Amino acid sequence: MILQAKNQLTLQEFLNLPTGEGDITYELVDGQAIPKIQAKKFHSKLTRALLNLIEQCCDGKGEVCPELAVALTRRGRDWMPIPDILYISNERLPPDWNQEGTCSVPPDLVIEIISPGQTFGQMTAKAKDYLDAKVLRVWVLDSKARSITVFYPNAAPQTYMGEELLTYSLFEGLEFTVEQVFQKAKIPLSTE
Repeated sequence: MILQAKNQLTLQEFLNLPTGEGDITYELVDGQAIPKIQAKKFHSKLTRALLNLIEQCCDGKGEVCPELAVALTRRGRDWMPIPDILYISNERLPPDWNQEGTCSVPPDLVIEIISPGQTFGQMTAKAKDYLDAKVLRVWVLDSKARSITVFYPNAAPQTYMGEELLTYSLFEGLEFTVEQVFQKAKIPLSTE
């Protein structure tokens, strides 16, 4: 269900909306409150596996958070997506950041996991929106293709599969294969 507004919601109006019923979380997209797709089992397991991998390398260097809303601008409008995972370095964290509030600056890294009902094309468009909003890197994990595609602001995306080693210079010592993520999440090769 979309929370329809007669007029386009501003960021402040969106933040002042009453909380959703139950476990519904909303994102601000094009002036409308859009429900975020609820995570399923594989999605949750993959999120946990990636969080664990990243936390091992970023300890003390910044914040890694699942499902944290981030206040950005998309095509000249307020936008508040809720990435599956975000990482923001200490250098980008504002000194007055309210730990209970939304992330108020573009993160260094956003990770999105394609959910049932979403397409790779939709996530590619969202990755471009993140990069345009000054996010440094976007990873899109496709559980059906068992791949991670890394999007860069000034280079073509690169897709990693199987035993190809994925590294990220921001996290010294972070290197893993996509298959290691699926093994850590305990997701077998055949998930159908």
